[in-house]
Amino acid sequence: MWLMDEPAWNFEQEPHDPTDETGVNLRAYLDRMPEEKMQQYSPAWSGEQVVEWDGNFKDDGALMLICSERDVDVAEYRKALEECIRYRERMRVRA
Repeated sequence: MWLMDEPAWNFEQEPHDPTDETGVNLRAYLDRMPEEKMQQYSPAWSGEQVVEWDGNFKDDGALMLICSERDVDVAEYRKALEECIRYRERMRVRA
C-alpha cells in the first residue's frame, strides 16, 4: 500500500459522473496516488490484477474509501483511474 500525501493534482475538481460524494472521494483518492505508482498501471490488466496492484480493495471487491455513500467496484475505479491518467498528461503539457 502506498502512503497518502497532499496531492499535487486537482483531479477531484474536474467535472465527472457520477457527481455524488463517492465520485468526489474516488477522485481525491486518485489525486493522492504517487505518479510512479500510476505509471505502472496497464489497461490490459484483468480486474483481479488491478485490485492486487492498488492494494486497497476489500474482500467483497469494493475499493476501501472512507465517508462514501456507495461501493466503488473495479470497473468504476478503472474508468476513473484512466481519466485521471489522461488528466495528469494534460496538466503536464500545460506546465
